[in-house]
This record gives sequence, structure tokens and C-alpha cells, in this order.
Amino acid sequence: MPQTEISERRRKEKVQDWSLVETLPEYKSFSHALQSAESVDLCESQHSDDFPKSTSYVSPSDTDGEQHHASPIIDVTNAVRVLAVDAIENANSGHPGMVLGMAPAAAILWDKHMNFNPSNPDWINRDRFILSAGHGSMLQYALMYLFGFDSVCMEDIKKFRKLGSRTAGHPENTMTHGVEVMTGALGQGISNAVGIALAETHLAAAYNRPDAPPIIDHFTYCIVGDGCLMEGVAAEACSLAGHWRLGKLIVLYDDNSISIEGSTNLAFTEDVSRRFRSYGWHVQEIADGNTDVLGIDDAILEAKNCLDQPSLIKVTTTIGYGAPTKAGSKAAHGGRLGTDEVAGLRKALDWPHGPFEIPEPILSHTRAKRAVGAALERSWDSHFAQYREQHPALATQFEALVLRRELPSGWANALTAVWAGGNGERRASTRELSHVALNAVADVLPSMLGGSADLGPSNLSRLVRGGDYQWHARAGRNLHFGVREHGMGSIANGVALYRGGLVPFVATFLVFSDYMRAAIRTAALARAGVIFVLTHDSILLGEDGPTHQPVEHLASFRAMPGVLTLRPACAEEVAVCYEIAIRRRDGPSLLVLSRQRFRCAVGVRAWGAPRWVCVLGRRRGRRGRETDVLLIATGSEVGVTEDAARAMRAEGYRVRVVSMPCVEVFQAQDKAYRRETLNVPRRKRVVVEAGARFGWYRYAAHFCTVDRFGASGSEAELAELFKITANEIAEKARAVVGGLLADEEE
Repeated sequence: MPQTEISERRRKEKVQDWSLVETLPEYKSFSHALQSAESVDLCESQHSDDFPKSTSYVSPSDTDGEQHHASPIIDVTNAVRVLAVDAIENANSGHPGMVLGMAPAAAILWDKHMNFNPSNPDWINRDRFILSAGHGSMLQYALMYLFGFDSVCMEDIKKFRKLGSRTAGHPENTMTHGVEVMTGALGQGISNAVGIALAETHLAAAYNRPDAPPIIDHFTYCIVGDGCLMEGVAAEACSLAGHWRLGKLIVLYDDNSISIEGSTNLAFTEDVSRRFRSYGWHVQEIADGNTDVLGIDDAILEAKNCLDQPSLIKVTTTIGYGAPTKAGSKAAHGGRLGTDEVAGLRKALDWPHGPFEIPEPILSHTRAKRAVGAALERSWDSHFAQYREQHPALATQFEALVLRRELPSGWANALTAVWAGGNGERRASTRELSHVALNAVADVLPSMLGGSADLGPSNLSRLVRGGDYQWHARAGRNLHFGVREHGMGSIANGVALYRGGLVPFVATFLVFSDYMRAAIRTAALARAGVIFVLTHDSILLGEDGPTHQPVEHLASFRAMPGVLTLRPACAEEVAVCYEIAIRRRDGPSLLVLSRQRFRCAVGVRAWGAPRWVCVLGRRRGRRGRETDVLLIATGSEVGVTEDAARAMRAEGYRVRVVSMPCVEVFQAQDKAYRRETLNVPRRKRVVVEAGARFGWYRYAAHFCTVDRFGASGSEAELAELFKITANEIAEKARAVVGGLLADEEE
């Protein structure tokens, strides 16, 4: 493209109000540097052995005193490259190849296009950056250091991959302030980015008004690699991004043709560009991502001007660019380059400085972004003040729900609606009670949105008054994910990690949570407050058979750190579990719900935080005699367990039933409370749950559980087959009291 046309298009670039920014001396210097970049031809050579030199300042090796006048972007690029390599060498561990190849694209993105305030990484209208190829984490850490984030100083760079450092092996949003999401598991980052871009459009539709300055108006940028695009979750999420026309999502694809095992030709030969065009994306290709900074710059600009499609910029790079013998090979992917290779890299880049040494002119250039970012935030503040004058009620709501991420006062009172129809002798499924709870809360909590993986009528997860989210209806709160559980979970994580007060929920069958287990684990690691509504929770769902009947799932999620697995037994427990999940904004909660209806015989009980168990039956007999047997149950098995206990009490046995909807919350209580609740020896306790017994051994020595795959049959037939009936439970409990059963061991 002719240089004059490039410049003209840059002048037309849509940016925020720069009136406050352009008065700063730092910005004038910053702007002059960008103009200099347009006057330099960086594409003279396309050969892999010709490397751009670092020449915008006087190098100590320039003995004749000559100063060259190339773009400062080249210096920033090479600073990123060498700083990353130094950190990896120092750690004796890391992935230098991607950083060396993608440094030019990342440098021009951060230097020219991204709006952010390094002094306040939480500014709500910042552009978001997600490094989906998280193994190249030193790319992000180097950028954060150079551009002045307080969370990454040089000492942190030197502690890369060290225990307790803020520069972990893969980016961690819980460790490093300014990192948006937790990446490393390939494909998760790009899927999170789709969720973040979705959140931006939804909040913009909810709060922006045509007669006031927009208060939510930013881009989401993401860098992905070949591995990310091989993962199925990326296909699911990117397909939805195209369907939703998320035009402010811009993805830079590091097309370096190398994976751990060698060339991507071994297993990845599809035409990625055509694939993304079929998704509905706007696609551009950069033939030489190693040096064509202007081409990358113009491609990003074009993507920013394409607001009706998400954009993929395929940047063809050389992995390990600049490394004398390892560039372009799998040897550059993971692990340190080695002393000789690093020396050769420095020579190729004309970088004469020592390890961890960044020349002051480069830092002065990049750190100017602190002043620019602060001015951008001040400009946004002035816009918001104007917005407040025109829309005071919306502004107050925005401050509370979005900026402070609060829940509306008295919102939990809405959950009393759940109790009205679900206790006593009425038969109800907990998925039906969940539907009441979701809609009751959604009516008073405008920040709640979510949907199902094409199972809404079965999950009963639709918000009746929420409207559908589509590209032409961004304010809708019902998300349609299609049959894409993994993408659904990862997108929801992105919505939660947007940090805009949104409360996302997603729904599917419990057995199909296997498809999004990686997303649930990532939610726990990243402390993403997503509510996973998982219905059809046991073999008792009936005739669909073992492919649809979960067995091991409850045990496996209870074993996952940071996850709350909530399996309520009645209307009040459904209400309380929803209250727990909605209040919990720092981790995922699983609402595990029944398909089948059952009698919620436990009645309304007085609950109070944090004692999240219910004890049915007297603690002692009428004459102070100790309990004979204690039955622990969850979910739909609480009712049938109480039926067994009632029959045994009629025979003179002293029986207690403990409903334990959340093992994790119970276990977090103090030891005295746990002993008081489970007040008989372990050998006198029986667990009743229509799932695997794994994990219950700490509480009981006897079990009425399901420890093999299910079968196709009616609910009643399956209950008889797997001995989850009142008669079978009572028979086992009597044997326990009589000492007829040995303890069941793991």
C-alpha cells in the first residue's frame, strides 16, 4: 500500500478524545516517534539472516560517533526480545521462540494502538490484552516492564519462573496486576478473549447512550499461536465470535509453523485464513512479521476500522528470530537458547548491552505511555461526569454494579420466591426450583446473564424477561452457545474476568461437564466467579442410560481445589446455594440439580451463614441416649434417606439425618462444629448419594452409593437396581447399628 494512503488512513483512525493528551510534552515526543516510524522503510530485506538493527540511539560500539535514525519501534522490539531471552537464560527455563518472532507485532500494538493506563491497570475502559499463547509469558512481562506497570519491575524480570515471583511461567491474573486472565492451557486465552469482547458489547449496550459520551468503548486484543488454534475450544469460541460479530476483538496469530514435535506440517495443514473467513471473521495476512512493522501497524488499523466482524491478523514469523542456529526450528520453542546462541542473537540485533540492561532512550519512550494513559483516564473521567449530568440514575447504577462490582441492596430477598412452591409434600425437581431462583434474582440483578449449550429447555436456564443476546441485540441476557460446552465455559470465564460486575452462568447436563472441565479448572485457578448450572445429576435421570448418567463427577469436582460443588435437596437449599454462588465472585460454583421430581420432605429450616448443613432428627434420644446411626445425604437422596430414618424411628432406633449440600463449605467450618454435627463415631455413619463414594471416606465407614456406570431404565427400576431406596438404606443402617458390617475401606 502506498505510504501516503497509509498515512491518510492513520489520520482517520478512530480514537478517544485526545484533547487532554495532546497537550502533554510526553505525548508530543511519543507522537513524533510514531511519525518517524512512517518515514522509514523497514521491509527492504525479507531474508531470514537480515535482522533489523537497534539504531535510534548512539551505541557504545559506534566508535565513529555516528547516530542512526531508525524507528524507536525497532528498539522497543529488540528490547523485548533481549530482555525476554535474558530472563529465560537466568531462569534456565522458558519459551524464547515465540517472543523473538512476535516482538514486532506486540511492540507496535502496545506502543501505538492500545489504550491503557500502566498506573491503574483496573481502569474500566482500557483496551484488554490477552496472551493466549501463555508459554511466551516473557513477552507480556517484558512489555509490562517497559511500559511502566508497577507490578513488574526489573527484579521481577530477574525472578522469572522463581517460586513466589510475580512473573510465573505462564501469565497469572491472580499473581500479576495487569494480567487480565490466566493462560497457559492452549485455547483458553482466545476463548476468554471472546468472553471479554462479548462483555464489552453487552455493557456498552446497557449503559452507552447516543446523547452522551460512550463510557464503555474499547478493543480486546489477543495473541495466539498454532497450538491455540489446534485446540477445539478455540474453534468453538471463534465460531461464536463470528456469529456474534464481535468487531472489537482483534487477534494476532503467530504463524511460525513450529510446534514442540517439529513442523506443524506433521499435523496441522489446514488453511487457517479460510477457516476464519468461514466463521465470519475479517482476515488479513502479513507475509513478514519479523520486520514489517508498518504492515502490522496498518493491519491493526484496518482491523480497528472493521467493527462488524472480529479480525484475525495472520502474522507469519520465524520462531526464535535472530538466534544464529536455532531460528526456525523446534529447538527455539522451549528451553533456554544457551550462552553462544544468545551472544549470536545480540550480535545479529546489534544489541551491545549487558544482561537486563535497557538503554534510557528506550525506557523514556515506552514510559511516556504512563502520562498518556493517565491523560486518557482523565479524559474518560470528564466524559463520565458529563454522562452523569445527562443520565444520573444510570451513572449511579454503573458506579455500583460495574465500577465497584456490588450487588444491589436486598437482592437476596428475591430468593424467598423459591420457597413458596418447593417444600412440604409437593414433588419438584431441583432444576425447576433453580429456574425460579434464576429468574427471581435476574429480575433484581441486571448484571446477571448466561445461557445453555443448546439445552435450555432441559436445564430450565432461560431468563424469561432477559431477551436474547445477538449481534443486533447486545443488551439481551440470554446467551445461546449451541452445542459447545467447552467454548461456553471458557467464554463465561472471560465475561467474569472482564471485572465489570457481570454475574455469568452457563448450563448443561452434569455428565457433559466433562467437555468443559478444563474451563472449570481454569475458572478455579483464575478465581473467575462463574456459576455452572449442571442438571440431570445422577443415574436417577432414567432412560437415557449410562452415556447420560453421571457417576464419578461429583467426586471429581469435590477433588478440584477452588470449586464449590453445591447439591441442594429442597427449595430452601436451592435458594441458599444460589445465594452462596452469586455472592462468590472469586471462584466458580457448581449448582448440581436433579432432573427427576421428588418429595422435598425436609420442610423449611432456619439457615445461617456459615453453617451450611441441615440436621434432621434429635441429637439425643428422649432420655439422653446417644444416636444409634447417622445418615449423611445430598440432593435428591435426602428425601429418601429421611423416609428410611422415619421408618427406623418407628421401630425405636435413634436416627439422625444430615443434609450436606456443600462438602467444601462444611469442611471449612471449625473442628468443634464439624464434630458437633457428626456426633457419632465414623463407624456409625452411612453416606447416601447416587454417585461414586470416592471422597466420602473421611466422613463415614458405610455407603449407599453408585460405584459403577448406570443403565437404561425407569427412575424406580434404577433406584431398586442400585439400592437407593428407603428400604435398602434402612436395611444397611440397621446392620450398622447391630454391628453386622465391617467398615468399608478405600
